[in-house]
Amino acid sequence: MAARAGFAFGGETVAPGERRTIELPVSALSDHTPVAMSVHIVHGKTDGPVVFVSAGIHGDEVIGIEIVRRLLRSPGLKRLRGTLIVVPIVNAFGFIARSRYLPDRRDLNRSFPGSGGGSLAARLARMFLDEIVARADMGIDLHSAAVHRTNYPQVRVSPDDARMRELADVFGAPIVMQSALREGSLRAAAREVGTPVLLYEGGEGLRFDETAVRAGLAGILRVLKSMEMVSGRGIAPPKSPPQFCASSKWLRAPMGGLFRGFRPDGDLVRAGDVLGTVADPFGEREAEVAAPFEGLIVGRAVMPVVNEGDAVFHLARIASFRKAEGRMDDHSSQLADDPMFDEDEII
Repeated sequence: MAARAGFAFGGETVAPGERRTIELPVSALSDHTPVAMSVHIVHGKTDGPVVFVSAGIHGDEVIGIEIVRRLLRSPGLKRLRGTLIVVPIVNAFGFIARSRYLPDRRDLNRSFPGSGGGSLAARLARMFLDEIVARADMGIDLHSAAVHRTNYPQVRVSPDDARMRELADVFGAPIVMQSALREGSLRAAAREVGTPVLLYEGGEGLRFDETAVRAGLAGILRVLKSMEMVSGRGIAPPKSPPQFCASSKWLRAPMGGLFRGFRPDGDLVRAGDVLGTVADPFGEREAEVAAPFEGLIVGRAVMPVVNEGDAVFHLARIASFRKAEGRMDDHSSQLADDPMFDEDEII
C-alpha cells in the first residue's frame, strides 16, 4: 500500500501522522501589527474524510474557542483517520476587540462568499471559503448567542438537507432546529461549493457556559466517530434523540423597563405560562410575557434592561410535550453526569 501523501496547506506540507499550526496572513492593523488566521492541521496516517471545525466567526463568541481547545487536547486525535482542519478564531479582529463584528462593523457571517478585492469582511470571508471550506468534505461551525442573550445547546440544519439532519441527530445536542439558509452566511456559501456544514449554537457571547461547552465537544466527537475518523472509545451516544423543532418565535418586551425572566433556557412551557415580566422603574406598571403556545425555550435575554420590542424569549414549537419532557430530562442528566466529559479521558 502506498504511503499517504502529505497535506499541502498555506505553502507548507503536513506529513501523515503530523499536526501543525500554520498562519495564514490576513491583513495588518492600522499600526502595522500583522493579523493572521491560525489554522491547526491534524493529518492522520491513513486516508479518510477531511473535516473542518471553526469557531470565532463572531469575535465575541468565546464558547466555540473553548470547545476547540478541548477538542485539540483529545488523545484520540493521535490515531486520527483522515484530516482535521481546526480554526479556533476566524475573526481575529473581533476577538481582539471583544466584538461580534469586524472593524468596519460588518458581520462576517453575512459577508460570504466574499471577494478578494472587497471590504475587509469580504476578503476574510473569501480566504476562509477558499482555503478552509473548499478543502473539506464537511464542516462544523461553532457559535453562541450575542452578548446579553444565551442559547440552549442546539444544532441548526436547513429544511432540505437530509444528510445534515442525520448528522445533527448523531451530534446529539439536546435540540435540533430547522433553520433556512441566510444570504451571506457561511452555511449558504459552503453549500454552493459542495461542503455541507453543521451549525452549533450554545451559550452567551463573552461568557463561558460549561453545559454548552460539554454538549459541543461531545457532539463533534460523535460526528467524527460516525465518520470513522476516531476509534470512538469512551464516546457515548446520546441517551435520547434530540428534540426536533421545525419552527420558533421570538417573544418581545411589551414595554420598556426592567425585565425579569422566570423560566430558564431549556425549559418546557405550556400555552399561557408566564415566562417573565417587564416593569417600569417606579413599580407603577408591569406587563407579563406569556407563552402563546406549548413549546421549548431555546434562547432568552439575560440583560434586565429592555426597550419595547426587544427579544426576550426564543420559543420553539414542539409536537409532544410528554416526549419532549423525557428527552430533555435525559439530555440534562447526561450533560451533568456523563464521565466522558472529563477531557483527559475522551476517546
